[in-house]
Amino acid sequence: MGLPKTRNVLLATLIVVLIIAAGLVIAQDQGTIRVKTSVAASDPRFPLYLARLIGHELTSGNRYTVYTNGDRAFPAMLDAIARAQHRVVFETYIYDTGVFAAKFTSAFEAAARRGVDVRMVLDSVGSKSIDPDHLKRLEAAGAQVAWFHEVASYNIEEANYRTHRKALVIDGDVAFVGGMGIADQWAVDVEGQKQWRDTQIEVLGPGAMNVEAAFNENWIETSGVVEPDVLAHTPAEGTAQSVVVWSSPEGGTNEMKRLYLLALAAARTSIDIQSPYLITDESSDWSLAEARRRGVRVRMLVEGDVTDAKPVKFAGRAAYERFMRQGMEVYEYQPAMMHTKALVVDGILSIVGSANFDNRSLELNDELNIAVFDRTLADRLTADFEADLKKSQKLELETWRSRPPHIRAREKMWSYFGEVF
Repeated sequence: MGLPKTRNVLLATLIVVLIIAAGLVIAQDQGTIRVKTSVAASDPRFPLYLARLIGHELTSGNRYTVYTNGDRAFPAMLDAIARAQHRVVFETYIYDTGVFAAKFTSAFEAAARRGVDVRMVLDSVGSKSIDPDHLKRLEAAGAQVAWFHEVASYNIEEANYRTHRKALVIDGDVAFVGGMGIADQWAVDVEGQKQWRDTQIEVLGPGAMNVEAAFNENWIETSGVVEPDVLAHTPAEGTAQSVVVWSSPEGGTNEMKRLYLLALAAARTSIDIQSPYLITDESSDWSLAEARRRGVRVRMLVEGDVTDAKPVKFAGRAAYERFMRQGMEVYEYQPAMMHTKALVVDGILSIVGSANFDNRSLELNDELNIAVFDRTLADRLTADFEADLKKSQKLELETWRSRPPHIRAREKMWSYFGEVF
């Protein structure tokens, strides 16, 4: 009996190794992308320049509100759903059980029962823990729920590609975009763990309709026969210029990666990156190093030991020494899980949304970000960044170099998986 059992263990191990190897092959960069631009982020021509190179519309007349953490964002989102008159569209990676999941389900259910067209796209992996009773209530009320890439086969690529987008749009007039899923940890302390640090932005103006267009891309892919509605005219609400960028996996580079590389290339004075799971590849490494050669100050604020993905954290830390050698500043947030995804360039360009600064977000996931040209928004995000720095540990090169060999080896080992994290 011992021999067959040993063979089964070896076979299972081989299958796991092959699956991991296949995932690594799928995720590998097709080539290093090196982007330069003589048009600076502060140049009035840059918004149109960026939009044309990415292939997404530049809109004017947008206004933004920043919500720091879920205890501020969730009430605003729930209030917007309660005021919906025509339609609500919603896409998310995580829809969990808990107090706030119940609040959102009740809000969507009530909207559908009063005749609002409610459409939802949920990721079949990230939202697998949604309460089945909530789904029954939503469907009974008339809400339409679609699942993104249901994992029902051995198709590795299908399982590997997720929708990580987080978007709520009300009547095509107001949208919410950021890093927050529907789970209690974004709004309150849970099981002794402090509330997650995250950022959500509210969009008023023509940009909101483009957020809905991003939703409809996945709605078309997941919902059979559909008739999207994005023809309504949304009046100007502010002065900001914006480019809503949504991406899906492609050969070569996609819109999201081009957005980040062009933003780094356009920096002339400062780059502030706030992202968990920060893992660079050859393309982003080159862009960051090139920015430092131009004399740009680069600051990175990432999550610390409080993280929901330890292997990813170890993989990210493998690059810190290189960053610091190049003169970049690296900070780790201390009080709680830091989940904000925000990039501010030269105090004028802000990029906020669902995408982390890592390979999974920039090449594998479906993501949704907004690039905004507005000094008021950049100032607000920078103020939040500075406040978070006060709660963070700045890493020093000499101290970092002296960490134990077994810690360095662990980070190096996990770094080989960086492109699938």
